[in-house]
Amino acid sequence: MSQFAINLIFVMGSFAIYTWIAIWARAKSTREFYIAGGEVHPVMNGMATAADWLSAASFISVAGLISVGYVNSAFIMGWTGGYVLLATLLAPYLRRFGTYTVPDFVGKRYDSKAARVVAVVCLIIISLTYVIGQMTGAGVAFARFLEVKVSTGLIISSFVVFAYAVLGGMKGVTYTQVAQYIVLILAFLIPAVYLSLMVTGHFLPQTGFIGAHAESGIPMLQKLNEVVRDLGFQDYTADVSNRWNMTLFTLTLMVGTAGLPHVIIRFFTVPNIKDARRSAAWALVFIALFYTTAPVVAAMGRMNLLDNIYPNGVHEPSLSYEERPQWFKNWEETGLLKFEDKNKDGRIQFYNDGTLPTPNKDFVAPAEWEGNELVVNNDILVLALPEIANMPGWIIGLIAAGGIAAALSTASGLMLAISSAVSHDLLKNTLMPHISEKTEMLYARISMVGAISIATWLGLNPPGFAAQTVALAFGIAASSIFPCLMMGIFIRRINSKGAVCGMLAGAGATLVYIFLYLGWFFIPGTNTFPNSPEYYLFGIISPLSFGCIGAVINFTVAIVVSNATEKPSEEIQEMVRRVRYP
Repeated sequence: MSQFAINLIFVMGSFAIYTWIAIWARAKSTREFYIAGGEVHPVMNGMATAADWLSAASFISVAGLISVGYVNSAFIMGWTGGYVLLATLLAPYLRRFGTYTVPDFVGKRYDSKAARVVAVVCLIIISLTYVIGQMTGAGVAFARFLEVKVSTGLIISSFVVFAYAVLGGMKGVTYTQVAQYIVLILAFLIPAVYLSLMVTGHFLPQTGFIGAHAESGIPMLQKLNEVVRDLGFQDYTADVSNRWNMTLFTLTLMVGTAGLPHVIIRFFTVPNIKDARRSAAWALVFIALFYTTAPVVAAMGRMNLLDNIYPNGVHEPSLSYEERPQWFKNWEETGLLKFEDKNKDGRIQFYNDGTLPTPNKDFVAPAEWEGNELVVNNDILVLALPEIANMPGWIIGLIAAGGIAAALSTASGLMLAISSAVSHDLLKNTLMPHISEKTEMLYARISMVGAISIATWLGLNPPGFAAQTVALAFGIAASSIFPCLMMGIFIRRINSKGAVCGMLAGAGATLVYIFLYLGWFFIPGTNTFPNSPEYYLFGIISPLSFGCIGAVINFTVAIVVSNATEKPSEEIQEMVRRVRYP
């Protein structure tokens, strides 16, 4: 059987399962559409939350990011730490409050339509910018494994999401995400176990990470350090040069991910506050299973790639381009792997000539090398892993299904968050308060179709600033949603004026700071300052790290304005007290 046929069986088989679940779990009321009836079992909700959390960025990109070394470990620390913040400080209390959406909580807690609308706007900005990466990730997986155009893959993905999200709402999305978590975690763990056995002889990837390299007998990380050092990169375990910025970036990811609305609404789907805590605990287990494996895939995957380019060691002649393996040819066709023979010797010199991240300043390249000749997009590290390591064809098919599952699970959650905010918060609770439940349900499904259409268009026509929008998504979530929810739960004195001013000040300051360095509205050439450390505030705060500063601004402005204006009503203060103390 051909590899294409195997990939098709895995991908289309998983799609058939998702569609069947959607039909089985079709939402019949607004409560089922928004929060799955509030009856999801904690273990099931834990899996669904993990699938929502483990986006295409996690499945496809995180191993590639940390394959560079410890310098990018902030992604894992920030994303995991953010979940801990969400699980301990927000989830149980939001569930006790009993609302359907994040803007719904904001509107009721602050008794303000203005606060609700600001929250809706922030939610839509966060979700739309974040969904670009999910649709693009699905397109890349389709293009490589099913040998179709990226645009065709995106359209197929959109129809699949349409089938289970529009029909099933939160109920259909929840049980589909359970299936997607199973697919993506198997797709990530099985190749990791295979690779660990191959590189270190350890069955558990986590023990292989600190074990000995099978061929040389020295510790695996020490061996990797030696290999990358001899190719002009700094050691894999090297420390960061700007610890302050790394700390701020980690904090921004933590408070930003804790404020992601599509994950927060998952805790509205369980029966009670006790189950919300249990659901959070289970989700942490499922997320940890992935994130404790990611560094192993990153380190061993990088070593495996370099072993393929330098089959006889880095001090011997590298791979001949004419003899390049099939996986190399496959990924060249996607444009994510590019070769240029600069010295015309017919061999592939892959090293850091000073133009790549994390250079080794003491490295001196051989005289006959005239520059790095291979450009490897880090996003292919996971998707190409089974091919590079010459794993069985069924593992390649499983990776294809896993990558697509990771993208679609998060995309569906984001689009559900958008449609719920539009139909429930903007229409039902603001503009059209007298519509019936049946009409609201219709608007919810229409909003979902609109969200899917916009997400598909963004995937087909990704803006040139797609990378910068990641900073925007986390920055806005950190500086607007998270502080507003925290103060709404823990500070009774915060009123609607303080909440609105805080969100506008925090999000506004974050937007301005990002635009100063990345261009106004991300238009190339409009940035006020170069995006380099010497121009950063205090020489340490990058645009990616400003979200936590925006959160501090939000807290400060909200507290000052609230204390300078009238107190919330006794009814609101009593409601906050009841939420905090069962």
